[in-house]
Amino acid sequence: MTFPHGVWGVGPSGSYEALADRFRPLFARIREGAAKREVTRTLPFEEIGLLREAGFTALRVPQRFGGAGVTLPEFFALLTELAAADSNLPQALRSHFAFIEDVVNAPESPQRDAWLTRLGGGELVGGAWTEIGNAVVGTFDTRVTRNGSGLVLTGKKYYTTGSLYADWIEVGAIDDAGESVMVRVPRSAAGIDIADDWDGFGQILTASGTAVFDKVPVADEDVIGDGNRFRYSAAFFQTVHLATLAGIARAAASDVAAAVAERRRTFSHAAAPVAAQDPQILQVVGKVHSHAYAAGAIVEKATAALERAALAHGAGDEAAEEAANIAAEIEVAQAQTVVTSLVLEATTVLFDALGASATSRPKALDRYWRNARTLSSHNPRIYKDRIVGDYAVNGTLPPFQWTIGATPT
Repeated sequence: MTFPHGVWGVGPSGSYEALADRFRPLFARIREGAAKREVTRTLPFEEIGLLREAGFTALRVPQRFGGAGVTLPEFFALLTELAAADSNLPQALRSHFAFIEDVVNAPESPQRDAWLTRLGGGELVGGAWTEIGNAVVGTFDTRVTRNGSGLVLTGKKYYTTGSLYADWIEVGAIDDAGESVMVRVPRSAAGIDIADDWDGFGQILTASGTAVFDKVPVADEDVIGDGNRFRYSAAFFQTVHLATLAGIARAAASDVAAAVAERRRTFSHAAAPVAAQDPQILQVVGKVHSHAYAAGAIVEKATAALERAALAHGAGDEAAEEAANIAAEIEVAQAQTVVTSLVLEATTVLFDALGASATSRPKALDRYWRNARTLSSHNPRIYKDRIVGDYAVNGTLPPFQWTIGATPT
């Protein structure tokens, strides 16, 4: 009998196992090279290409446009499995998957159909929103303006996650009327320069660096009002991170179990002659696995709330849609604070089951904590705790959209 290093429970639907089996050989291939890519800072162009070819990047695209049309719980369960193979990949594709949600939720139109056809055919979209420096919270220094030849985009962005891997980039900007807009430009357009200069200590292969847009030509139909985002977008973006954290915990659990099973060295004062029989060591391994299990279960529960919000869109009941969106935001916020704690602890205590040799750089076991800490620093959980508490005590609604920037002076 073969025992897996982890029992994570059944998937979110009766058809999930057949769906996941399509991608698991690819996930295994991606996982094989993950540690080496991390140590050598090798960007995963090949791996993202393989995901594109396998149809993974079109999971949420309706079947009639070439996608798989999966539910949100199925999508996030697959994303968790991908994150267990390499946590950089879900984050690198985060803006792409959110873009698909935008298009899927948009009113029917020839432009919507054209985008769904592109996305179903494997085209990828990156994001360029955040600006550093003096950009005031709630606005952008990046501008889309009209000159004699048409619209042009000019500005500088940071945290342009996934844009190096993309065919298109969606950019946050201000138009001539002073309104916040979303601008879609081909990655190959003249005037775009993207650097892999992200210097964080984790998630180093997400291509989250600087993008410069110098008078980039823009088609009129590719400027969209910022208020047209799908209503559960903030919860969706956060759940990508939560699924990634759950995947990190699973990978850490699998690695520590395998390392203990193979370990031959021990301490003279250990509780057993081999690590695999040492009750203290086994307790640590069990704790890491239990944390990973709980993280995954919490994420799956939150994705069910997102699915209800998605199904409520366009159903004609505004009150029901609002209630579903409130529930999704609160459930995801509650999940974030707990999942973050579980995964950070799991990726720290795993070293208690191993020796100093576990800190060897080629093993890259430290990447689990570094990547988890980096992901959980993106949207600080302290604010999520406050939002949940304010809702529970005062009925204050959560923010459905939020921005980051400098405080106005």
